[in-house]
Amino acid sequence: MSKIVLLPAAALLLGLAACNPYNPADRAMGGAVIGSSTGAAVGASIAGAPGAAVGAATGAGLGATTGVLTTPAPPPSYSR
Repeated sequence: MSKIVLLPAAALLLGLAACNPYNPADRAMGGAVIGSSTGAAVGASIAGAPGAAVGAATGAGLGATTGVLTTPAPPPSYSR
């Protein structure tokens, strides 16, 4: 059981590690992935299969919005 959970978790972490923290689109995708997985888990634990679908959709929307709104400004570039 732990190997079944470990592989998707590792793939998720590696996929998010490639994101540019200063790009709003990358932050939206990362937030949507994290939000949908968390929302599905919470929804499934509260209301079963229909709750998982609603939780995933809600979590994806909130995660993407939060990712875009919290995008930091890129650091200044220095030239010689």
